[in-house]
Amino acid sequence: MLSDAELDRYARQIILPAFGGSGQAKLKQAHVAIIGAGGIGCPAITYLAAAGVGRLTIIDHDRVELSNLQRQPLFSDADIGASKAMVAADAARRINRHVDVAAIVDRLADANAETLLGGATLILDGCDNFDTRLAANRAAVALRIPLLSAAIGAFEGQVALYEGWRAGQACYACLVGGAPDREGVNCAETGVMGALAGMIGTMAALETVRALTGLGSPLTGRLAIVDMLDRRWREVAVPQDPSCPICQP
Repeated sequence: MLSDAELDRYARQIILPAFGGSGQAKLKQAHVAIIGAGGIGCPAITYLAAAGVGRLTIIDHDRVELSNLQRQPLFSDADIGASKAMVAADAARRINRHVDVAAIVDRLADANAETLLGGATLILDGCDNFDTRLAANRAAVALRIPLLSAAIGAFEGQVALYEGWRAGQACYACLVGGAPDREGVNCAETGVMGALAGMIGTMAALETVRALTGLGSPLTGRLAIVDMLDRRWREVAVPQDPSCPICQP
């Protein structure tokens, strides 16, 4: 399955005893749908493409703005006004010619989520609004696709893996509730440290690789929280909500 060029490219991963050639083959067979090519999406796209995930679908309706450049290093001044999804997809192709990359310039919502996400091996949600996160979660549960959720704000970041269709496992709505009118908070309102976005996006990429290959202990049903103002790390369990309208209808 892996060409000589791929074996050379991924040699430093393949040599890892816990990963090996079988792990690399699993990555090549995988399809990751990435929601949001922003602060989390940019580093995640970079490292998933470099790692050799076989197919990436990048979903984002936004265009590059000057204020994005502080934390979204796939973009430059020359990209201002261009589609984030298109620019990020071109960057991923430059990073690794062995990866099939598709760009979808559209806002993910309940009406199109299952269509846009269907066929993915894993969904990585790095968007910055609550409605989109809930739509992604509903589709993930309906399609039975693992949802890797990552979020940042100010100096804090969170990463969790949800498999809400499985017995006893929480979905994203079990953590935050499922009210469609819940107010979201984004970086424009709270601010964010640019390097934190890189850290959480890279962490999301690593947890994606873990989920796709079985490397180490998965983050399923657990929320990893980092506060980099004072360098605090913690991990908490996310229990299933027995009254959740999404995974316990």
